Amino acid sequence: MKLKSSGKILKAVFLAPALAAFAPPQLFACAACYGRSDSPLAYGINWGIFTLMGVILSVLTCIAVFFVHIVRKEELANSDAAPENPSEE
Repeated sequence: MKLKSSGKILKAVFLAPALAAFAPPQLFACAACYGRSDSPLAYGINWGIFTLMGVILSVLTCIAVFFVHIVRKEELANSDAAPENPSEE
């Protein structure tokens, strides 16, 4: 019984890429890549891409600044601390 259901899945796995290979190229392109690049839809897509890039860049910048802050605080704490094993004179 399981063999029949796995056979259907196997056919679907091989059939889907085969159908996609023969699909018209217009089906794979978005409005920014194919068609009128000066349409309002293309402008909206471009602004959406730039907005998402801005959000990602700001989040990654905040993470980097946070780690720089942690490293500086650690260096400051280590420089002010008394040595753990003072030399005996």
